[in-house]
Amino acid sequence: MVKEVVRRLDIPDGVDVQISGRDVKVRGPKGELSRELWYPGIEIKREDSEILIRSEVTKKQHLAMVGTIAAHINNMIKGVTDGFEYRMKVVYSHFPIQVKVADGKVVISNFLGERKPRFATIIGDSKVEVGKDEIVIRGTDREAVGQTMANIEQATRVRGFDVRIFQDGIYLVEKR
Repeated sequence: MVKEVVRRLDIPDGVDVQISGRDVKVRGPKGELSRELWYPGIEIKREDSEILIRSEVTKKQHLAMVGTIAAHINNMIKGVTDGFEYRMKVVYSHFPIQVKVADGKVVISNFLGERKPRFATIIGDSKVEVGKDEIVIRGTDREAVGQTMANIEQATRVRGFDVRIFQDGIYLVEKR
């Protein structure tokens, strides 16, 4: 029978990880991320150039949480080294959609010929670049970039029409 579960993560060169209590701070060339990670019975420690995530409880839920915490820390490390980039495509058939960024929001005008603009909130430190028919979202925090992308996609959701006919909107094309 398994007595304890240990997950080891290597810390790459140029990345500094500090763990104090529940807070995990990751600093790298693209910025700094910090997050509170905690679950009962799970210990997060740093040893030399590794992060140890350890649990003496071997129940299924604890095994899953060890993997989840490891994934969160991996995403933080990837965010401060490479960053995350989501590409979206603006699709319309009749009314050209106009997209611009203003005051921490993405403003979507002339969607399906509507007079009032639609808004999508930009989360965290995400940067949104608008091209002709493309939107690029970049940032270090994977959750903030993903939530910003979801906000834009949901702002252009078609309601009250047949979605097989009215396929206008802004859709995710690529994740990096």
